Amino acid sequence: MTSLKNIWFNFKRYQFLMFQLISRDFKRKYKRSVLGVVWSLLYPILMMTVMAIVFSHMFKFKVDGTNYLVYLMTGIIMWSYFSEASNSAMASIVENFSLITKVYIPKYIFPLAKCLFVGINFVLTLIPWFGLILLTQFGVGEFPASINIYYLLLPYIFICFLLFTIGVSLFLSCVSVFLRDVFYIYGIVLTIWNYFTPVFYSLDILPESLRAIFKLNPLYQMINPVRSIVLYGQAPSIINLIVIGLIGVITLLIGSTVFKKNQDKFIYYI
Repeated sequence: MTSLKNIWFNFKRYQFLMFQLISRDFKRKYKRSVLGVVWSLLYPILMMTVMAIVFSHMFKFKVDGTNYLVYLMTGIIMWSYFSEASNSAMASIVENFSLITKVYIPKYIFPLAKCLFVGINFVLTLIPWFGLILLTQFGVGEFPASINIYYLLLPYIFICFLLFTIGVSLFLSCVSVFLRDVFYIYGIVLTIWNYFTPVFYSLDILPESLRAIFKLNPLYQMINPVRSIVLYGQAPSIINLIVIGLIGVITLLIGSTVFKKNQDKFIYYI
């Protein structure tokens, strides 16, 4: 309980720094960009268009009984958030070594700021995502997506997703201080992980013996209930909601524990 109070106290005390870090990332990302933050809306639309052409028309991918555009975009925006947030947070401690070595700052603020910055972009991408869902009601795609009361569960799912991402990010940002090879290894891991996550395909195309293995993927557990709600109009099971909650909390606890135990050593390796 004391640890949670300290974290909350530090969060309030350094919220100005958090805001500055997020603001800096925004300025850096959209520097000399004509459209600026509008790219956060355009990018998922353009990506969805390209992916839809490639997978639905060239490779003939489809998921029976669902709107494949919504199916694909749901996977893309959730995978993109996780991969971008964890990748950028991984280097956050090393990139800010000049601040860390000069003044005392709670070091977890740096990977947390990266996750929140990318999270703002994630929220923006939900606008074209929901716009696509509305367009399916007017004939875009073979099947209309569902609009139902279970959308109220989406904030809970996204919060669990955020906790999972922060936990992974804390772990990676800690390990990368001591082992710089992680920057290269994680790129390979993300590529493999992407193929093991049903972003553009359905588990139904896999043999029954492999489906149970693929379902162990925590990202599948996060993406699947969102698709159940928007594509099928079905509420995720209570077990599924409990599982993603446990995944988020346990991953956050592991990441924060590893980070806390090693953060005092960072100054000797940066």
